[in-house]
Amino acid sequence: MRHKVAGYKLGRTTSHRRAMLRNMVTSIIMEERIETTVIKAKAVRPQVEKMITLGKKGDLAARRQAASYLMTGEAVTKLFDTVAPRFGDRKGGYLRIVRTAWRKGDGAEKAFIELLGSEQVLDEKRQKRAEIRAKRAEENRKAMEAADQQAQAEAASAEPAEGGEKKE
Repeated sequence: MRHKVAGYKLGRTTSHRRAMLRNMVTSIIMEERIETTVIKAKAVRPQVEKMITLGKKGDLAARRQAASYLMTGEAVTKLFDTVAPRFGDRKGGYLRIVRTAWRKGDGAEKAFIELLGSEQVLDEKRQKRAEIRAKRAEENRKAMEAADQQAQAEAASAEPAEGGEKKE
């Protein structure tokens, strides 16, 4: 029977499990979307929701509680300044778990766990990455053209010298 048994052990010791969940909560708050296994996503969901509820309270005691759980000060700041106000009128259900595929190595089912309303932030990140990628591709193209021109110039200057040596 499973009376009074809550949570997931995830095949880890207590300290390892606690550290892993704290890291995942911090990552979700900072990145707004992570990919993990479905079971880990279900295990981390209550922790993230508790942190967002603390962020909605917004007082000093809540900030200190969040700071004692989250791994970085940046995560605490982002939680209280940007993430929690987004869910001001919502009473719960701040996360979405989207199943994606199976992991190639062991066949574990993977899923994205993301904050609701993070679509705009994720689209901005994608746009920024696309711009950086395009800029890098343009720089590489220009560098290749310059290298080709330099190689052609060296080849053109080397041909008459070689041709002159052959005549003698």
